[in-house]
Amino acid sequence: MNRSAKIPGPARGAIGATIASGAIGAFSGAPAKLSALFHRRYPSVAVTGITGVGKTRLADRLARRVSDAGTVDVGSAVMERRTRSSARGRGFRFRVVPGDNAATRLGALDEVFHDDPVDGVLHVVAWGHATPRRTAGVSGTAEAAREAQLAAELEDWAVTSHLVASMAVRREKPIWLVIVVTKADLFEDELDEALRYYSPGSGSPFGQKLDELRALAGGARLSIDVLPMCSPEAPTGGTGADEEQGRCDARLSALETRMEQLSGHV
Repeated sequence: MNRSAKIPGPARGAIGATIASGAIGAFSGAPAKLSALFHRRYPSVAVTGITGVGKTRLADRLARRVSDAGTVDVGSAVMERRTRSSARGRGFRFRVVPGDNAATRLGALDEVFHDDPVDGVLHVVAWGHATPRRTAGVSGTAEAAREAQLAAELEDWAVTSHLVASMAVRREKPIWLVIVVTKADLFEDELDEALRYYSPGSGSPFGQKLDELRALAGGARLSIDVLPMCSPEAPTGGTGADEEQGRCDARLSALETRMEQLSGHV
């Protein structure tokens, strides 16, 4: 017996439309769910800081990408992208923001903090030891006073921190920030002082900016860590070089572990 014959035509049409609508809704929701899953497994990370602090070098190391350690010129005019993937199907998508105060830098800042907001921020500093960029057409080694470099870091952070705060208050979930103090191999004997300078509550000019950021963003919406980093130029061998390389590798591993914890990967 044909049971469908007992259902009036209009009713059958309504039922069919309901089923079709449900199927379309299920399929249309799939991309959003897949996108959310992808973002959880591969959170996006902005790498910010002034020119010469080692942003691209850090992103290369985190992404397991070989970079030229001996390059003289520093700075990039465009935003660079790196991806880190693991065998577990998880990783990070890095977006390295240009350090120069140019239109491309402003566009990159808008992208990572407003148009397509990131999940975390690695803000790279070097305690006044950033590699200066040579003026176009000038040969030789560029020079810059450490005080001027610290002032440039602070000025840059004043802009970036407001963008981080603005992003944090718009997000439903908390975001994270790691202040990465690079080139630590250049001031190992003063490392504790350098880390305090970049820490909230330290009373330093940079620390005060972090305190302001916490007040603007809200403590529950933003976590802040401060970690040292070093990247020795190609080791020449020997016990001292091996120890230095081991120390730098351990610091990179500590940063990776902290990022995984902050992103819920572990």
